[in-house]
Amino acid sequence: MDHAPSMLATLVMALALALAFGVAARALRLPPLFGYLVAGVMVGPYTPGFVADAALTEMLAEVGVGLLLFGVGLHFRLQDLLAVWRVAVPGALAQVALGTAIGLGVGMLGFGLAPEAGLVFGLMLAIASTAVATRSLERSGNLTSEAGRIALGWLVMQDLVAVLALVLVPAMAGAGLAELPQVLGRSLLELLAFGASVLLLGRRGLPWALAHLARSGSRELFTLGVIVAALGVSFGAAAIFHVSFALGAFFAGMLLGESDLGHEATAEVMPLQRVFAALFFVSVGMLLDPRGLLQAPIVSVAALLAVLLGTGAATFGVLLLLRVEAATAAIVAGAMAQIGEFSFLLGKLAVVEKVLPASANAPVIAAAFGAILLTPLSQHGLLRVAGWLGQRPRWRSWQAAGQGPAIRPPEGAVPPGHAILVGYGRVGRVVAAALRRHGLPVLVVEADRRVAEAAMAAGLPVLWGDAARPEVMQAARPAEARLLVLALPDAVAAQRMLQLARHGNPGILAAARAHDDVAMAALAEDGNIGLVVMGEREIALGIADFALVRLGIEAGEAQRTIEALRMGEG
Repeated sequence: MDHAPSMLATLVMALALALAFGVAARALRLPPLFGYLVAGVMVGPYTPGFVADAALTEMLAEVGVGLLLFGVGLHFRLQDLLAVWRVAVPGALAQVALGTAIGLGVGMLGFGLAPEAGLVFGLMLAIASTAVATRSLERSGNLTSEAGRIALGWLVMQDLVAVLALVLVPAMAGAGLAELPQVLGRSLLELLAFGASVLLLGRRGLPWALAHLARSGSRELFTLGVIVAALGVSFGAAAIFHVSFALGAFFAGMLLGESDLGHEATAEVMPLQRVFAALFFVSVGMLLDPRGLLQAPIVSVAALLAVLLGTGAATFGVLLLLRVEAATAAIVAGAMAQIGEFSFLLGKLAVVEKVLPASANAPVIAAAFGAILLTPLSQHGLLRVAGWLGQRPRWRSWQAAGQGPAIRPPEGAVPPGHAILVGYGRVGRVVAAALRRHGLPVLVVEADRRVAEAAMAAGLPVLWGDAARPEVMQAARPAEARLLVLALPDAVAAQRMLQLARHGNPGILAAARAHDDVAMAALAEDGNIGLVVMGEREIALGIADFALVRLGIEAGEAQRTIEALRMGEG
């Protein structure tokens, strides 16, 4: 009972300050997580005033990471991850090796660490935070894109490396090195056993159990079942197979996402996911000791640079070497240019085992804090570099050389008066199917080579390339087109594509997709655009239309009301 007031005070104060500073961050046009981090500093042990229960906050943060990764897994399919393994496996391993080498240099020069301890310090600076990366991709609308799939595969590989590292540190602490092969072998067997359990038991058992709850007709039981599935599988994976809590949650979500229960499960878990994810960032802020920055400012800055180079720049460079599209590589690298939960866990273990001095933790925490705050700038900078590369003919030729034969429609395959459809994802596929059903000519422009090949296999005329490049847009013949459909979530790229199309055909009618209100407003500034669509708003308008007609409003009047709402009229 003595702990109850501390628990209640910690939860209330952490959430209240997260809300207050989150609102302040939004007012300053900063991401809310900036406010959550500041809230963590305010309730941390290194600032005066109220001090939250660090152990409790850390536990709640782990729940938040688990729910966040469970929600992410609901949007993915196993085949989505398998499709990017050829990039994710060698790429993530190469990036971790590069990042560890850079961190090793910082550790040896900054603290005079031995090579073995320097490797642990380097690894702490080389593995990105899954929670931060997925939130960043979700916020930019890229979580379910090709970049999102690559990033998730990359993060899974990093997580597997992290599991092995947590086994390696205790062995490095003393005489356990002789038993290292045996310990690593056991860990690998546990990972294989976890994978087999996921495929053989979880793939059918988890959806079956939740479907049974859904048939009971009790929404409360279904909600409880979803939470138990998310946290139960995560806890079981950690306790039985020694796999990270977050990785277990991700695979639990992915298994459930393959069933018809995925959308309802997403709706049930989303509110809790957002609350607990905020607590994760509060817990990160609590770790920051301003005195640690003053004691080792140079090493802290060097650690931050090591993170930006070893996770962000290294990821970008490795993806480019693997001939991934530059814009896609920039999105992935921008989301990965930070560190988080694994670094703190590994650092705590290394200090306890006396592999690292306690003073080594402060620069790592400072680097994590700084890198998370700089994530938007990292993304912007890498996208600028990607745009610059896209204008270099030699770069484009080198990249295209590794992609196989060109994908472009045969001469005369697309008659004049066609529609240019940019993006063949979930939205683009539906638009293409509608146009084909009525025999309307359409040309698909797709930057993702694998998706372009799928569209071509479906019998569509396809042009492979980035429509934000003048040469690619020109090849789509906008001067002869009647309609431009921008079915991709990147509003900045969509504006560029619209400008290029207007240059060839000032009167072309356009429809675009937006991820949020800001993107909608930016696209709507083009006075001649026909339609700007935001997914959530269209769902609401569709339901409103249905409600009006079913309640007796004449169909034409209902449609006029919906159009007025779509145009932002009260």
